[in-house]
Amino acid sequence: MKMQEIRAMAKEKGINSFGKTKAELIRAIQRSEGNFDCYGSAKEYCDQVECAFRPLCLDEGHTTRKSNKQS
Repeated sequence: MKMQEIRAMAKEKGINSFGKTKAELIRAIQRSEGNFDCYGSAKEYCDQVECAFRPLCLDEGHTTRKSNKQS
């Protein structure tokens, strides 16, 4: 998901996106939706099945772990 799409989602929910990183903005959206603000912290499993960012989050976590292994 592109940052522009995330900003649009935030705007729809009345969240100011100025100066926020992708993760900060997604966490703010998660809170506004009544979900845990846990974006990027899942380790291969996430029980927040209603979260709009679940697939992205799990993919990001997988990518992050891979890049850490290469360091």
